[in-house]
Amino acid sequence: MQSSTRILLALTCLTIGAVGGALIWAPYQSIIGQAKAPILPTEITSYRDVVKSVVPAVVSIESRGKVRRLTGKPAELGFGSGVIVDPKGIILTNYHVIEGADSVEVSLPDGRKFISKDILGDRKTDLAIIRIQSDKPLPFLELGDSDQLEVGDRVLAVGAPFGLTGTVTHGIISAKSRNLKLNFYEDFLQTDAAINPGNSGGPLISLDGKVIGINSAIKSKSGGFQGIGLAISSNLAKEIMTQLLRDGVVRRGYLGVQIRDVDSEVAPKLGVKESEGVLITKVFENSPGAKGGLRAGDIISSVGGKNVKDGLTLQRAVASLPVGKEADVAIIREGKPQRLRIKIEEQPEEYGIILPND
Repeated sequence: MQSSTRILLALTCLTIGAVGGALIWAPYQSIIGQAKAPILPTEITSYRDVVKSVVPAVVSIESRGKVRRLTGKPAELGFGSGVIVDPKGIILTNYHVIEGADSVEVSLPDGRKFISKDILGDRKTDLAIIRIQSDKPLPFLELGDSDQLEVGDRVLAVGAPFGLTGTVTHGIISAKSRNLKLNFYEDFLQTDAAINPGNSGGPLISLDGKVIGINSAIKSKSGGFQGIGLAISSNLAKEIMTQLLRDGVVRRGYLGVQIRDVDSEVAPKLGVKESEGVLITKVFENSPGAKGGLRAGDIISSVGGKNVKDGLTLQRAVASLPVGKEADVAIIREGKPQRLRIKIEEQPEEYGIILPND
């Protein structure tokens, strides 16, 4: 009897313990289960929402030259991509996509096609715009602020590599402000998002769906993508587009000098700090610089009130100055600071593409 009572008591205790343990353990099981299968934000697992909003505004562009006599058909010059940046029909693309074209055929993802001869371009930045006429507003994307990007930010490249329209690739901003001497004026964003032939002129997109670059080139030994894509920054594109729409051309000032950066090798010899201006190595005859008194050996430290730390900042500062007006140019000549007033002239069309003869 006593033995039976002990067994019953033991079973009762085990049952109570099991139930209590289950009640205590249940919440922790829930927590552990959540930890094993966390709910992730959609933008981490998929780009579907931004892609859906972006792709309708990305177009394919076929460039056509003069009509051939034998066939009576226009010559096909090239193929690339573009992005509509205004609902009225303004398209941004690369200059090399439309170079030499008399007309272009623009194809939208919804199947609509437009023929346009309204083409404007700037070879020195490899940027161009095309205007098309539509009877209703077109899908478009806003130009973002490329200066706000940081290395590591995620981006999408959209275009038609090898003619495969509507292709989307992803990556990050690998570097900013690259100057690879591919164009006379450059401000490249570097990305590891795959870019291939046919992507040229298409947009590089931030995850908020804004255009932060125009895909332009790849750094490659094979001719195909090898992890280094280059896009012209949206801020440079915005500046060029504004001038093309306003004036039809881009007008820039120039000094007419050859320069080299004041780097760690040159600075001690000149008795100045590194990146404290640029050294003039040659002044071209009849150039604004020659007329204004610049000489080889001078160090330009500022132009128009903007400090000059290297050749790129000098180039941009001079190009932005009003043509036909005098600008204040601060120099160091034989160790002594001086100031000159130089009248900025319009840059010849071939300047920087075909350099003046030595």
